[in-house]
Amino acid sequence: MGADLGTTEVLSNWDDIKRHEKSRTSVFDGIPRSMPALAYAAKVGSKASKVGFDWPDVDGAFSKIAEETVELHEAMNEARHEPSGADAATTDELGDLLFAIVNVARHLDIDPELALRAATDKFRTRFEGVERLARERSIDLRSAELVTLDGLWDEVKSGR
Repeated sequence: MGADLGTTEVLSNWDDIKRHEKSRTSVFDGIPRSMPALAYAAKVGSKASKVGFDWPDVDGAFSKIAEETVELHEAMNEARHEPSGADAATTDELGDLLFAIVNVARHLDIDPELALRAATDKFRTRFEGVERLARERSIDLRSAELVTLDGLWDEVKSGR
């Protein structure tokens, strides 16, 4: 009898069979562009990884975040000095940064959609606490200074 195949090899063989059956020319064929953006990015990154186009570990993905953050800052600075066309460059660099973050999630085997939803829900709950404290103290959120709002935020965050 032949040796048992590992999960990675089985999945790779499955992808090869599907690509052959459906006459696919790209590893990305069959990934619908209509997927939610975070899920789409994770799937594209996963498919590229399956053919070896990936960092060996999460550290490479973290380095990419740092690189893309610098490039986003550069695009933002350029947009301040030369607005024509700079918005597109800033949008492009922000997209690259988001994609790099999704790759960190993929390396950590975390669903980026679920992680972002949980973080957004946590933010919302905390901000609703800020609103509650502001009402109790007769603070108008729209006219309050940021330092006041940050103080309320810190209070809610610490559970006081």
